[in-house]
Amino acid sequence: MSKELIRLKDVSMQFDGETVLDNVNLYFNDKEFLTLLGPSGCGKTTTLRIVGGFLVPTSGDVFFDGVRINDVPPHKRQVNTVFQKYALFPHLNVYDNIAFGLNIKKVPKDEIRTRVHEMLEIINLKGFEHRSVTSLSGGQQQRVAIARALVNNPKVLLLDEPLGALDMRLRKDMQQELKRIQREMEITFIYVTHDQEEALAMSDTVVVMDGGRIQQIGTPEDIYNEPKNAFVADFIGESNIVDGIMREDGVVEIFNRKFKCLDKGFQPNEAVDVVIRPEDVDIVPENEGQLKGTVTQVTFKGMQYDIIVDFYGFKWLIQTTDFCPEGSKIGIKIDPDGFHVMKKSHYSGMFGDYSSYSEEYDEISENESEEEE
Repeated sequence: MSKELIRLKDVSMQFDGETVLDNVNLYFNDKEFLTLLGPSGCGKTTTLRIVGGFLVPTSGDVFFDGVRINDVPPHKRQVNTVFQKYALFPHLNVYDNIAFGLNIKKVPKDEIRTRVHEMLEIINLKGFEHRSVTSLSGGQQQRVAIARALVNNPKVLLLDEPLGALDMRLRKDMQQELKRIQREMEITFIYVTHDQEEALAMSDTVVVMDGGRIQQIGTPEDIYNEPKNAFVADFIGESNIVDGIMREDGVVEIFNRKFKCLDKGFQPNEAVDVVIRPEDVDIVPENEGQLKGTVTQVTFKGMQYDIIVDFYGFKWLIQTTDFCPEGSKIGIKIDPDGFHVMKKSHYSGMFGDYSSYSEEYDEISENESEEEE
């Protein structure tokens, strides 16, 4: 059974009269890898800064091990932070960068040596202690910043978009490294990202945020397979989201056709949002399809084709290994477990139609990385 370490209770934050966090209730377990995920400006970095002690919430309380810590300054919390801009000291070598916090605390030299060398082992940079940090690659600098934070034996490590400056390949490598380090050190990692693939790959728990509110909390599998509303469904992976009617338990209607599904617990004839993931659609000959549509766009992605198909004026994204040329007429079949039915929300009708389809490479620009003041 996991032990609760940190709790935010009814936490709100206003800047200049604007609400950035709106009554957030959230807890973090000991030894958990938890990711705060959401678009720029959703409140995730503000949440992290409140946990770290860099911000005091406008209202609400922060508890650490059951003790209220709203007014405890950052250096007195058992928490360390790694930022996207690593803030290493260019005039110090790797060893002295990692040892910096221990020297300030006047830890004995022998103990510093032991702890720094342990950290160098953990981050796979043994033998690099005398190197200048400016001679290191981005990934190596990242690891030195992590070691400098971890050498102080915090109970919690806060990571604010720490891989944002790395290229794609290095990011993937560092995701695995961070997960390994977290398991080896057995401490809580609270990680902030706008990258949903990163969140799904690394986390024990994902907290999806938008507009200063928590939209959903769950395991990566829960969040992907059972999104709570259209925002979560759209933000976590690609989704076709259409209006539907839940005729009865196990029967949903879209485009005036009834389909078997696995969902229950809705009112008879309740208006709902229906999510169909692009990979859950089977392409069949037009005359065998449950629905029939026209291919309007084809994009080759290496492992698969992303095709846009027009169904009665609503554009779907389908991912398939079968090539279907533009203009071809196709049928589709969807198994009952390919439907996910959600309650209507204020996000209904905002997502899921690929009429204005474009590649959504949400690379955050340098000036956006400070996102949520």
